Parts: sequence; structure tokens; C-alpha cells
Amino acid sequence: MKVITSFLAILALSAVTTFAAEGDAPKKPEGGKGKPKMTPEEMFTKKDADKDGKISKEEFLKGSKDAAKSEASFAKKDKDKDGSLSKEEFIAAPKKK
Repeated sequence: MKVITSFLAILALSAVTTFAAEGDAPKKPEGGKGKPKMTPEEMFTKKDADKDGKISKEEFLKGSKDAAKSEASFAKKDKDKDGSLSKEEFIAAPKKK
């Protein structure tokens, strides 16, 4: 009886510590696979290679798999047409159709 009680106590303790650790973990995409998702602010900081507070077209297109699609996305986001994206322009959600 002591063995069963001890086993159940250890099992309960390990379950509690596992769930507590998962609460602090970075969020993963749907399905739990892949890299944790970055916030738009984190993405902006990562893309802003020269750290000037804006993203140039070259910075935006770097690493793009589909240059034409990325250029179109950049053009839509660049509301003031100054050739760079401010943090506000980058983070702004696209208008729904």
C-alpha cells in the first residue's frame, strides 16, 4: 500500500511541475510544432537590420521566398510611400475585404 501511495504522490508531483513549466514556455504555433511565434514588434526589430527605427524595402525583402508577393505586401504597408516602413505601418493589420 505504501508503494502505491508513494508512486501516486511522485506521479502527481511530476504532473504539477510539468504543467507549471509549460505555462512559462513561449507560445508555439497551432499544432504545437515549429518555432514559437514572434510578436509583430519582435518581427519588426528582427527585420530592422540597421536599427534605424524603420524597415527599408531591402530589409523587408531579405529572406523572402516570393519576392513579387513580398514587394506587393511592402507597397500596401507603405502608406506614406516614403520607401520604408515605420513600426506603425509594419504592425498595422491589413484591411479586410
